[in-house]
Amino acid sequence: MIRYLKTFIAAAQLGSFSTAGARLGLTQSAVSMQIRRLEEELNCELFTRVGKSVTVSDHGKQLLRTSEEIIRLFESMKGQTEVAATRGKIDIGAISTVQLGLLPAALADFRKKLPLVEVNVVPGTSVQLMSQIDSNDLSLAIMIRPNLKMTKGLTWSTMLRETYVAIAPLSAQETSIKALLAAHPFLRYSRRSYGGQLVDRYLKRTRLQVNDTMELDEPMVIIEMVRKGLGVAIIPYDLAAGASIRKLRVLPLGGTGFFREIGVLQRIAPTPSIAVATLLECIETAARAKEESSAAQLKSDMVKGQR
Repeated sequence: MIRYLKTFIAAAQLGSFSTAGARLGLTQSAVSMQIRRLEEELNCELFTRVGKSVTVSDHGKQLLRTSEEIIRLFESMKGQTEVAATRGKIDIGAISTVQLGLLPAALADFRKKLPLVEVNVVPGTSVQLMSQIDSNDLSLAIMIRPNLKMTKGLTWSTMLRETYVAIAPLSAQETSIKALLAAHPFLRYSRRSYGGQLVDRYLKRTRLQVNDTMELDEPMVIIEMVRKGLGVAIIPYDLAAGASIRKLRVLPLGGTGFFREIGVLQRIAPTPSIAVATLLECIETAARAKEESSAAQLKSDMVKGQR
């Protein structure tokens, strides 16, 4: 709620949501959303809106001084020492595959370094998490790199690259991707997700024909469907790592293959946080270990998958 009060003060002083957003490193829509949430919490209208212009309402004028005093007191309470910086809470977003494959090792390392910092993991798709970063509701998000221009004030750090492969039941005899996709039902990674959009662009680029039968949001569900013999799919290899020994074949996409970038999206903070910086180091270390392990396993699985 403190950041909402800061947004309210800036908008009231500048007389513009867009100008306040520019000062705070927020989009105009993010400012509008924070003001709306604050109005709902306080059960009053802080601004009078006429067309695209806004003016502070009578209620807003009454609460402005109180808000400024609250912020002043809050800032005076902030610990400026390293001890204070290694306590508190971090809200981070993570897509489901990251929660399963990357976060456990990263958080175990982080807990050893900063045991007094509470980490709240917020699940969501990459699209949802990007929106929450934009509205300043998360400290950072571990997600698939969006195919969008970054909003001013945001920064992206790639942690690892996951190669896409084709997966098929052991009963499938085809050894080429073209023959495999033509002969079996295709279980499509949802085009509503960034990961699924990469698959869709690959199919269009290579002009490969598929027999669409299902479109699913969750890659782990796709793996289980393939294991049951319901079709074939194209997913990031890391999700199917070792799957060849669990009644699945793993086939490379060849020279036209592609990968997805998994990384961290965060807002550029005016004052660096020791806790956030430490968490980023732990994520990077876990990602490096995971990428090295996956590369070795990928070679083995592809040999088995191609028979």
